Amino acid sequence: MFRRFKPYSAACLALALVFSIGLSGCASKKKADADKQVPVATLYNDAAHKLDTGDYGLAAKGFDDVDRQYPYSQWATRAQLMAGYAHYKKLNYDEAILSLDRFIELHPGDPNAAYAYYLRALCYYEQISDVRRDQKMTQLALDNLQQVVTRFPASKYARDAALKIDLTQDHLAGKEMEIGRYYLERNQFTAALPRFRRVVEQYQTTTQVPEALERMVECYLSLGLREEAKKTAAILGYNYPDSTWYKDAYRLLKKSKGGGGSLYDKTLGKIL
Repeated sequence: MFRRFKPYSAACLALALVFSIGLSGCASKKKADADKQVPVATLYNDAAHKLDTGDYGLAAKGFDDVDRQYPYSQWATRAQLMAGYAHYKKLNYDEAILSLDRFIELHPGDPNAAYAYYLRALCYYEQISDVRRDQKMTQLALDNLQQVVTRFPASKYARDAALKIDLTQDHLAGKEMEIGRYYLERNQFTAALPRFRRVVEQYQTTTQVPEALERMVECYLSLGLREEAKKTAAILGYNYPDSTWYKDAYRLLKKSKGGGGSLYDKTLGKIL
């Protein structure tokens, strides 16, 4: 035989109905709260205030919220750039570069584009490491700084970018010199020579060039290539006649076979 279940009493049904209505009301309230967005001006100004007070992490999050919640507004355009700046101030360079890349890609003609390019270059520049380490970041800094100068030559950022380009190139040249000296100290002259030559050819405006030329003289003499050594010394003497590196090259050639006499004559422009 089947067991008969007793029907619910009227009181139980009423309680169940009230409970159901209560749950429905809570869900509706939560949905309404979720759908209710903070005005874009409030979001942006709150993020800007956090930026002003040095709370860069929350400022970046606030600007990201503006971009996420109001993606097609003018506020979002500005927020993308400000998020990059906030991340930069927080030293979160990777996040800053992502924000700036997004701004540059979406708004290439924006009046603040020059600043976005410049700030992105700074993100790389400030990560330049000691010459004894890998210089990939230095090359990225150089590439991005050159974009600032090339794309926005009349901007107020171009001058500082140009100065940093000189420092960056000197850093890259320093890396080549370090490697060249390493090979030279171990008498690996054929490996050292291309490093010094690269400095002379690719980083002509850097402070490393006089030493690079003198080191090339050392390599050529060690390899028995005296004529090449004399030509290189002539270039060194013509461009840096008062440098200690020219004096060192002069002494080296005098000591080598067939040396002696004046090394360089400015009038003739060649080795004597």
